[in-house]
This record gives sequence, C-alpha cells and structure tokens, in this order.
Amino acid sequence: MNAHDDHLKGSESRLWNLVHQRTCPGADKAAIDARIWDLFGETWAILFTDLAGFSRQTALFGITHFLQIIHEQKRILLPILAAHDGILIKMEADSFLMLFRRPAAALGCAIAMQQACQSYNRHKVPEEHVLLCLGIGFGRILKIGDGEVYGAEVNAAAKLGEDTAKAAEILVTAAARDALGEAFGDCRYEPLLEVVPGSARNYRVHYAAG
Repeated sequence: MNAHDDHLKGSESRLWNLVHQRTCPGADKAAIDARIWDLFGETWAILFTDLAGFSRQTALFGITHFLQIIHEQKRILLPILAAHDGILIKMEADSFLMLFRRPAAALGCAIAMQQACQSYNRHKVPEEHVLLCLGIGFGRILKIGDGEVYGAEVNAAAKLGEDTAKAAEILVTAAARDALGEAFGDCRYEPLLEVVPGSARNYRVHYAAG
C-alpha cells in the first residue's frame, strides 16, 4: 500500500492494498481479482435518483432555491427509503445512491417516491417542483463498507437515472427487469432504444401515477 493511503482503514484499506498488488510486475491479476470479489462481492439492487432540470433551476433562482429543493427532496424521499428497507450509500447535491437486497423492494420504493413527488408537486408552483428521475440496476457489485460501491450495474443505474430518465420516469436495466419478473403485475416494461455502459438492454417502467 502506498504511503498516501495510510489514513485508510478496514475494508477500504484492504481493497486498495489488493488493487496496488495488481500494479506490481508479474502480478497474478486474475488471482487478485478473485480475492477482491471474494472479499467484497455482494448482490444488491441499486437505485439512483436525480432531479430533472435542477442545474437550470438553480442558475435561475439561486443557491437558496438549491438548498430548499434539496431539503424537500430529503424530507420526502428518506422516510420512503427507510420504509422499503433501503440503505443510503451516497448523497451528492441532487443525486442519491441507494441499495436494496431485493429488486422488488427497489422498484416498490421507486414507485412510492415518484408518487409522493407527484402529490407534492400538485400543491407547489412549477419552480418548486421535485421532478424525480430514477434508474435501477441489479447484480453482483463490490460493496466497500457503507461508503462505496462499484460495478457495471451501479454504473448503468447511475447513467439511466442521471442522463437518460426524464422527470417522473423509472428506468431499469435488463438484469433488474429479469429479476423482477412479474413481481409488479400492474407495471408494464417498455424497451428503450438507449444503451448505457453496463447494460445493453434497458426498460421504462409504466406505473400508476400518484
């Protein structure tokens, strides 16, 4: 491990020590990778949230508007996350990254979040609307403590939620769709043309509005 990594502890220190070993001449990278996945590989559903038009609204209405929308987003979404047994991994500006043990819990949470935001928006002026965009992935990822996650399905969920989904949309990867099966019989899955890194096939979820 490099000297500048001395401050790292526990799982994070172990991971970066193994990553550093991959850089050594003659390293058996396949064996090291197997150790990394053995230590940190877990299967989770990933839910990534983002707000549509958030940067533009902040530019128009200022930093206090930014803080208000962030406050309201947390107030609305975090109790729903807890009710669906999700874990908040990261919260950066207007984006949340969350994990669930079951894809059905992730989708149930996503639908409840969208419905709550839509109900909230009916009583607000347009510039105060919480316009939620959601992406869901599912599969084996590297989970480093409670602070970092890495993997193709993490990347795909983030790209779907942040770059592809429009306001009020829930998009899912092929892996998430396959794992969900018919768990939500009242939902319909529409194939998307968009391909994102980590998932070649993706779907738009049609759900009951709030």
